[in-house]
Amino acid sequence: MDSGGYKERVFPANEKNFGATHGLYFIFYLLENVTTVVPLLCALPALGLTYLLGGGVFQLIALTVAIPVCAVLFFALGLVVLSHKEYPDAPCDWTKYIDIKDAKLASAWEGKKIPIAVFVENYMNQKIEFVQDPIQVFWKRHEIFRFCFTLEHVKFFVLKFTGQLIHHSQSADSAEVRDVYDRSNNFYNWFLGPRMIYTSGVFESQEESLEVAQDRKMDLVCRYSHMKPGMDHLDIGCGWGTLVCYAAKHFGTRSTGVTLAREQVKWGYNQAKEIYGVEENVKFLCMDYRDIPKKQYDVITCLEMIEHVGIKNFQSFLLQCKDMLKDEGIFYLQLAGLRRCWQFEDLCWGVFMGTYIFPAADASCPLGFCVTQAERAGYEVHRVENCGVHYALTINYWLNNWISNKSKVIDDFGEWWYRCWIIFLAWSTIVASQGSSTVFFVTLHKNTTKFERRDNFVTAYPIATQS
Repeated sequence: MDSGGYKERVFPANEKNFGATHGLYFIFYLLENVTTVVPLLCALPALGLTYLLGGGVFQLIALTVAIPVCAVLFFALGLVVLSHKEYPDAPCDWTKYIDIKDAKLASAWEGKKIPIAVFVENYMNQKIEFVQDPIQVFWKRHEIFRFCFTLEHVKFFVLKFTGQLIHHSQSADSAEVRDVYDRSNNFYNWFLGPRMIYTSGVFESQEESLEVAQDRKMDLVCRYSHMKPGMDHLDIGCGWGTLVCYAAKHFGTRSTGVTLAREQVKWGYNQAKEIYGVEENVKFLCMDYRDIPKKQYDVITCLEMIEHVGIKNFQSFLLQCKDMLKDEGIFYLQLAGLRRCWQFEDLCWGVFMGTYIFPAADASCPLGFCVTQAERAGYEVHRVENCGVHYALTINYWLNNWISNKSKVIDDFGEWWYRCWIIFLAWSTIVASQGSSTVFFVTLHKNTTKFERRDNFVTAYPIATQS
């Protein structure tokens, strides 16, 4: 599916594939131990400095706080400097792509490429308009935008992102997630469409409908998970309950969905009764994943919820799921994350997403982190499949749905929300198409010697294939 501009897309002139580690594994270690190791690493030099300066308790506390703040500030400012070096000022004519309504803003950027963050903020606040179709402009974005960090990004890292990394408490996560998903079922229906599935479909051609691709995806998840009639199935982060209902109807499972959003629970029960007719075999729990009642399941599914668990709680979540999984059970884990050899555009997009779309999803990490964590928790990784390009097609459909419902969105939520989601959907279509961020389908089971591998995996559809 090409809604405009794909074949004429423009590529960056300075794309790099890095071989350096950027200290990423050390950063992951610190974030996982942010309430134990990090305070110790800050307190020890603070104690030494206090001793050398002859200070007291107040100075010790001040230095202990100042050290991590300065470290985060140094990191963020470093991104600003390096990104401006990679994306310096350059001449361009943006008038054929966008129209800057604000005279002062137009004068400031006349004849020059615009930092992407400046464009995004001013478009959402109605100071800039698209001259061409939004996605066509984004395909040509390297002609008019610079993917450099600004002081607004520094504020995000220091004031918001750091707090999200540290907390990930039940109260903090509940406040973040409920505010997003309890906004309105209509809001999400206007771009997700009738299936209300907030995840990628799986396409066999680029012209297939979204609904066909979404139904195939549900079937694929159920088959990857080896669902059979009578099995107990737990879906953590179930959204509007479509997978729960689909599994109960087509695979005969007793399915339980877990979500923090009350609006999603209402929708889930309604479609279980009115659309699927499986109200007797499904239930929904409106609670934090940490409060799920202790019980073992034949199948656990988790589609793009683990990112919100956070790096800090990633390992404990996997261990919790392992405890709830029967010894012969299958754990289907789907996760979205940035690529390991990141480009500055990837990070700019990630900051936008963390600010406006998916707050506190700091575990949107490269595949290597997730697989290492799973193996460390005692899982065997049976299958991993990259389906990011299918996500690109899915999001492109969502964008078209959103645009077709423009008047409804603006009437109920205002211009700002409509424009925010235009940026989200148009930019994310590109990001998924080019591999900046992707989605992985991961099939896991307990890594024990007695797990029955032959009977489970020497079957029809033994491996995933694409031609």
